Amino acid sequence: MRNKLCSLSIGLVFIAGLRQSAAQVTNLGIAQVARGQFLLYWPASATNYGLQTVTNPASTNWVAATNAVAVNAALVTNTAPAGYFRLLATMNPTAGMALIPAGSFTMGNYLFCNSATNDPDITNAIATNVYVSAFYMDVNLVSSNQWAAVYNYAVSSGYTFAHPGFAKAGNVPISQLSWFDCAAWCNARSAQAGLTPCYYTDGGSTQVFTNAANWVYLYQDMTKSGYRLPTEAEWEKAARGGVIGNRFPWGNVITESQANYNANPATYYYDFSTYSGYNTNFSSVNGSASPTGSFAPNGYGLYDMAGNFSEWCWDWYPVPAIPYQAGSPYLGGADPTGPSSGSGRVMRGGNWVDPASSVRCAVRAAAGDTSPQGGFRCVIRVN
Repeated sequence: MRNKLCSLSIGLVFIAGLRQSAAQVTNLGIAQVARGQFLLYWPASATNYGLQTVTNPASTNWVAATNAVAVNAALVTNTAPAGYFRLLATMNPTAGMALIPAGSFTMGNYLFCNSATNDPDITNAIATNVYVSAFYMDVNLVSSNQWAAVYNYAVSSGYTFAHPGFAKAGNVPISQLSWFDCAAWCNARSAQAGLTPCYYTDGGSTQVFTNAANWVYLYQDMTKSGYRLPTEAEWEKAARGGVIGNRFPWGNVITESQANYNANPATYYYDFSTYSGYNTNFSSVNGSASPTGSFAPNGYGLYDMAGNFSEWCWDWYPVPAIPYQAGSPYLGGADPTGPSSGSGRVMRGGNWVDPASSVRCAVRAAAGDTSPQGGFRCVIRVN
């Protein structure tokens, strides 16, 4: 259950029980961080919060908090200067996320139906109508810095990972992860934020998945409040940015100024780049990955929905992809979650190594284990 978080007008009797340093500020807040445990917090600077705690919010006997405390989607820890706690994450579980509205959209190779701009090479994504409920999605792929903040919390809380991840800089998306690493990280992010995880090792949603180093069959519970990977249908709806039928999130042609990919205008008539090869703005000894937010967002405010890093989805990728197996979003319907098994998990969006053909909205790929150019972003339900 989400912790309640609100700013309060603190009465004189309540103020009398605070330390002097707290009484000198006016922007006070209170949060219930656990049953029978409340936290009073106030900003001391842009990154530091003062903290006191009590078991009864009506009491005047507030004492200094001495341990790290999760406050909604914030983690505050006592590594800041004496008397204060360091704010490590946002207070808002949906901060840094965009709302993807509910509704139907045309999923798949819509251009295949349009003889003027058809893409006949995409044969495993025949266009169909799919309804998707509203959800929030991270506007950026999970960066190395964001990964580390949750990863450190996770390993100290009993989570294990198959891979620690890699990025050439803190603001570059994390990669070299297995699908299970991403799922475990989603659960840890949920726990850190005081939300209920979505991934379990049993169908009754009682055993939270925490061990990515020991692969098991996972069950997804989309009724829970926590973070999770998008379904393939959710990902494509978000990637299209509210526009029907475009080849890319912004239109039907691509250049090096719009996405991070491996340009080859001589081969692909819709590639309008001025040169061939990796994006020269980001080339380095560690590859051509680009920092989050390096290109313009799509219509929903999402970055890098084409190129940079391929993105893990929840769905299994079946073989053969056609005829579609039960649960496939390409059979239409509402909120499809994919087939019950497959050869790997779906990856969408393409990456900086891929040509323009692989970063089209309708293109589907799959991976069975760690992907060197694979990243991810989270979604969360709308309550």
